[in-house]
Amino acid sequence: MTKASSQFSKSEKKLFKRINKTERQAFNITKSMVSRKRFNRFVRLLGPGLVTGAADDDPSGIATYSQAGAAHGYGLLWAFPLMYPLLLAVQESCARIGAITGKGLAAVIKENYSRKLLYMSVALVVVANTVNIGADLGAMAATTQLFIGLPFALLAIFYAVLVVLLVVFVSYKSYAKMLKWLALALLAYPITAFMVGQDWPEVFRNTFTLTPTINFDTMYIFVGMLGTTVSPYLFFWDTSEVVEEEIAKRNMSRIGEIPKATKRFLHNLHIDNFVGMTLASVTAWFIVIACASTLHSSGITEINTASDAARALEPLVQGFPNAGLVAKLIFSIG
Repeated sequence: MTKASSQFSKSEKKLFKRINKTERQAFNITKSMVSRKRFNRFVRLLGPGLVTGAADDDPSGIATYSQAGAAHGYGLLWAFPLMYPLLLAVQESCARIGAITGKGLAAVIKENYSRKLLYMSVALVVVANTVNIGADLGAMAATTQLFIGLPFALLAIFYAVLVVLLVVFVSYKSYAKMLKWLALALLAYPITAFMVGQDWPEVFRNTFTLTPTINFDTMYIFVGMLGTTVSPYLFFWDTSEVVEEEIAKRNMSRIGEIPKATKRFLHNLHIDNFVGMTLASVTAWFIVIACASTLHSSGITEINTASDAARALEPLVQGFPNAGLVAKLIFSIG
């Protein structure tokens, strides 16, 4: 009887172990599914803010940050804690204007201010956009030339035609989703910064200690960084993109209609904007420290374009075989 009880007890323990193991596996699977659902939900709420933040680090902006790192080393890192709240506040305001009015920024200015201010604002944006688009197309063409031996003009025309075709023939929903995932390319700059190695205590000391050097060169590049970070064309872009997002999510049927901006939509808009502007600022910070730790420390202080920075990185990064080529490739992809 005792022997039978002992065998029963062992069988019972084995059974309970199996049940517990199955329960743990089921719990882990459920937990994984819940985490995946949360992540998917988080990704779905990202949109205009993320795309605007990624657009903030355009090729002309990357060239400016590269120049700051090459010319001044870590000496301008203190600017980022000052610029970040400005960028966040301005873009949040623009996004909310679009969400509440259902109109782009130009239409809001037209309704509330004089025509003189409207025409001046639109003229400035048109000029700034034209110059910025030209600089971006040129930078993309120059970067492509690092790997493909095609004429500069041909590459610039190719990118211009490609962008126009995407804008005209691809629906907003598909195009926005495409741009959202392309924002992942900005991870190239943190990867580059870690690859080349950093004196992190020195980096953080220069970032969070306000020690500006007041001279013409420093103020010149600081104004350039401020202008490319808090960029006026993004005000109009973000507002209009939020309106398009509301149409896509059926909060309104057409532009100009008063939207049904729910608390949930505004909350998601806030998260989206926060993620996008944080990504833009952190990426710009990494570009400066990557160029400071390689180009500036090697005496290379003159950088005119982002492709110049990518080209100059190759002979300076020697962490492992072909590290320079990998660093150049990653920087160029970004």
